[in-house]
Amino acid sequence: MTTTDHGEAAGQTGPAAELVDYGFSPGLKALRVQRRGDDGRVVQVTMLGPGKGNAMGPDFFRELPEVFAALDGDDSVRAVVIAGSGAHFCYGLDLTAMLGGLTAGGADDGGLAGARTAMLEKVRSLQRALDAVAGCRKPVAAAIWGWCIGGGVDLVAACDVRYASADARFSVREVKVAIVADLGSLQRLPAIIGDGHLRELALTGKDIDARRAEKIGLVNDVLPDQAAAFAAAHAFADEAAANPPLVVQGVKEILDVARGPAVAAGLRYVSAWNAAFLPSHDLNEAVTAFVERRPPRYQGR
Repeated sequence: MTTTDHGEAAGQTGPAAELVDYGFSPGLKALRVQRRGDDGRVVQVTMLGPGKGNAMGPDFFRELPEVFAALDGDDSVRAVVIAGSGAHFCYGLDLTAMLGGLTAGGADDGGLAGARTAMLEKVRSLQRALDAVAGCRKPVAAAIWGWCIGGGVDLVAACDVRYASADARFSVREVKVAIVADLGSLQRLPAIIGDGHLRELALTGKDIDARRAEKIGLVNDVLPDQAAAFAAAHAFADEAAANPPLVVQGVKEILDVARGPAVAAGLRYVSAWNAAFLPSHDLNEAVTAFVERRPPRYQGR
């Protein structure tokens, strides 16, 4: 096994304790999973890309549920920290890798049931990846710096707590690429930031800075820099890991008992909605404009 410090794992300077590879086989591509070397109770999951800004591609969605199923089932793991590598937390969905199949959905059979059913399962499989984070019985903290966009917000919404550096920026940006956000932001954020703030972010796709994110409750705290945000997430994990593990799991279970069914129902509905309405001229235009690096021209088709 290899060892490193927190700074090397996340691209920043952090707590001094070493990290040791958790030991997934075969090796992961989009994620790195490491134990804290002091007592091993805290595990760090670091996004690796492979694209710029840790964009979420097929490897990410395949590996995330595998990783969290293992951590959830490992009694020696008491808490988890999620971080990005490099200068940003996450640019969101890898549009070129993930939307090609979605924009093509329905072309072969005229939009009949076969293509719609395949798209429904595709969306639900992506949802299940992030559900694995939200459903983890161990406390999960996000350490956020740089950009946290689209699917990145879905991911941090699935975490228990969020700590941001002063340079962090957030955007529920799906509306700007002709998508109804379908991976959890619209379902989980009402309990975190409230309905009005969510409507503002989701209907405009606007960017907000860390100060505004803290004001509306999207993040628990804003720290001066990336290292401090990273340290704060690990400090939370340490405190949670020191408590009786079954009681901690019970707290999460009770907190989720009311919200869980509403989130699940909302995810089922939006997956059906997007299976029906996601393929559109506007979505094709969004992807084309992204590739061509120009403003999109939407026509409501």
